[in-house]
Amino acid sequence: MELRHLRYFVAVAEERHFGRAAERLHMAQPPLSQQIRQLEAELGLTLLTRTTRRVDLTPAGAAYLERAREILSAVEAAGHEAASIASGRRGRLLIGCVGSATYSLLPELARTLRTELPEVEFGFRGEMLSPDQAAALTDGTLDLGLLRPLPTGSSGLSITHLRQEDLLVAMPKDHRFAGRRRVRIPDLDGEGLVIHAGSGRSVMNAMIQELFDSAGIRSHITHEVAETSTLVTFVAAGLGIAIVPEPTAALAVPGVVYVPLSGTPGVELVAATRAGDESPLLTRALAILRGLSAT
Repeated sequence: MELRHLRYFVAVAEERHFGRAAERLHMAQPPLSQQIRQLEAELGLTLLTRTTRRVDLTPAGAAYLERAREILSAVEAAGHEAASIASGRRGRLLIGCVGSATYSLLPELARTLRTELPEVEFGFRGEMLSPDQAAALTDGTLDLGLLRPLPTGSSGLSITHLRQEDLLVAMPKDHRFAGRRRVRIPDLDGEGLVIHAGSGRSVMNAMIQELFDSAGIRSHITHEVAETSTLVTFVAAGLGIAIVPEPTAALAVPGVVYVPLSGTPGVELVAATRAGDESPLLTRALAILRGLSAT
């Protein structure tokens, strides 16, 4: 039995006439009649009763018609699903995101992905430090990461540049620098710093330490935190200042002022995927992400 036998049978059963069914199928009537007989012979059942004017379904034929329609519908749906997956319009994608981008880029990305790829199931994990994302990409927990380039490199990952972000100093609104148009690293000598957790877990931690070392001043770290939201909250509480990427200002926490930090190149935001992963869905998501990052 082949799928064409089911299609032939459904056409005859719906038209209740071999001639009309043959026209519908764009074939001659005698071969169609022969195919239906072969189907009945294989099943060992009479599916149709034939008269000179009409074809009727036997009870067995009526039951077989219902199942035949289900099978053909399932085959068609499988083809559509396979085509959607092959074109990158269906599937599942897990996305991680560093803290600052969680509150600026991620909301817009999530909205756009759900609008442009409605059949895709997306999962998002915000406030992930870059090394944690790299590990999750490697072990398959994530498919796409929005992170800072790792100082040790990105072995096993494919990196796409998204944008360069300026640095700001987040400070309490009553800080003596709150009214300035900008500050420099040497101005921060002796200031208490709230910073992301170090020990190789935060790219921002390592970069800030390097900025202070290059300026010949020592950093005075008062608190280490895991999440950007906690970092800014600690600043609002007067527990120190923080150096953050510009998108962090999207966290409009009351009591916090953001002042540009001059004399630094800023920090890069990149998209990371597993090297060699060229799935159509991932390609589409990256194209959307690049478009959003360029605006």
